[in-house]
Amino acid sequence: MIDKIPLEKVLFLDIETVPMVGEWKELSPKDQEMWEKKTERQRPDTLTASEFFEQRGGIMAEFGKIICISVGMQHDFNSIKIRSFADDDEMLLLAEFSNIFEHEKLQNVILCAHNGKEFDFPWIARRFLINGMMPPVPFQMFGKKPWEIPHLDTMELWKFGDYKTFISLELLAHIFKIPTPKDDISGADVAQVYYKDKDLKRIVTYCEKDVLTLANILRRMRQEELYIRSI
Repeated sequence: MIDKIPLEKVLFLDIETVPMVGEWKELSPKDQEMWEKKTERQRPDTLTASEFFEQRGGIMAEFGKIICISVGMQHDFNSIKIRSFADDDEMLLLAEFSNIFEHEKLQNVILCAHNGKEFDFPWIARRFLINGMMPPVPFQMFGKKPWEIPHLDTMELWKFGDYKTFISLELLAHIFKIPTPKDDISGADVAQVYYKDKDLKRIVTYCEKDVLTLANILRRMRQEELYIRSI
């Protein structure tokens, strides 16, 4: 039962990702070739490989990078503490993020994200490996039975076994009467804000709003009052 989940052990998280470079021409010829092969069956006939890269390069871990990971944990029953790891150097970001799992409180942590099983969790694990680092233990799944994997996904919880359903974080927030995290930018704007505007701080603020919204969606699913952010 969802109301039996020990919230004090849940690490709510969200990531923001962008293409590995700002423009198609900055990719090496080999990277361009690999992108064309990987996306050959996904690209609409109306889009070139370079145009598709601008749209989807930040979605695939092989051709993108993480620029921000925001996490939140319950401070007390009514509030949540949120912090972020953000850097242009992805390796430094991941190393700093990895350090939090050495804390005793996070030894048996439960990871929670919206669409985390399809996006956030595998993305983080893949980028650790690409950067020559071992993913933190909560992201390692090999040899574990399904019920031993400490991952919560609010999209999966909303599906109730219905594999056809997709629902955005924004829509869940709306139906649960939670303040929207999309009051400034959306995921589609992140690459432009990063590469064109060079405003990583704005992206961090957006990511942290998503974490608070994620946590409050789980609270609403448990029929509980909303968290406030602890300073």
